[in-house]
Amino acid sequence: MCRHLGYLGPPRTVADVLTSGGERSLMTQSWAPRDMRGGGTVNADGFGAAWWPVGREPVVYRNPAPIWSDPAVDGVLGEVSSTAVVAAVRSATVGMPLTREACAPFTDGMWALTHNGRIDGWPDSMAALAEWLPAVELLRLPALTDSALLWTMVRRRLDTEEPGEALRSVLVDVLEAAPQSRLNLLLSDGTGLWASAVSHSLTVRVDESVAVVASEQVDEEEGWLVVPDRHLIEARPGFLVITELEASA
Repeated sequence: MCRHLGYLGPPRTVADVLTSGGERSLMTQSWAPRDMRGGGTVNADGFGAAWWPVGREPVVYRNPAPIWSDPAVDGVLGEVSSTAVVAAVRSATVGMPLTREACAPFTDGMWALTHNGRIDGWPDSMAALAEWLPAVELLRLPALTDSALLWTMVRRRLDTEEPGEALRSVLVDVLEAAPQSRLNLLLSDGTGLWASAVSHSLTVRVDESVAVVASEQVDEEEGWLVVPDRHLIEARPGFLVITELEASA
């Protein structure tokens, strides 16, 4: 599995978002997560971060090496500040490529997405859903991974659906085809955070100035909430909505 987080709030360096929080930081979670719920312990198969310069599309930095081995975290990323950051550390599913292109966040236009989990039965379970995508989009997959396919499906639906609905519709379709999948997705456009909790841990902290969504809490601040399984969230500073993935009739 993986660990990911999204931050919206006052300007912070990307390095600070990755490393602050001491024993709870995303950096520390790369080797000592507290709530992985299966799928390994060490997230050493790469990492990435995306941040939004004011009024511009996100800039992304990705490395297939462990986050703790990259001097750019304290160097270059310590010199870049943003009010919006999405980041992830990776624990690759067996058989998935260990390349830069396979590391989240995946970006296009104003959007960035990360995935914590796996698609059960990959790739056979996704064959029917993949047939609905234009061939050119499949040829443009950033990597031959389940996360990259999820990103491509979400990105296509963002053209016609609101962010929360795009996540919801993709999740419902994937779970119908592969019910045992773990599908924690985190999506941002630099102004909002949309995320899902499906068979994996997710937490959120929102106050009037900050919104943070993470696989598990990344600091010792008060106010963290555990998102129930099979729920979606939308968050930004001063705003939080949690809804069921498939509400009862």
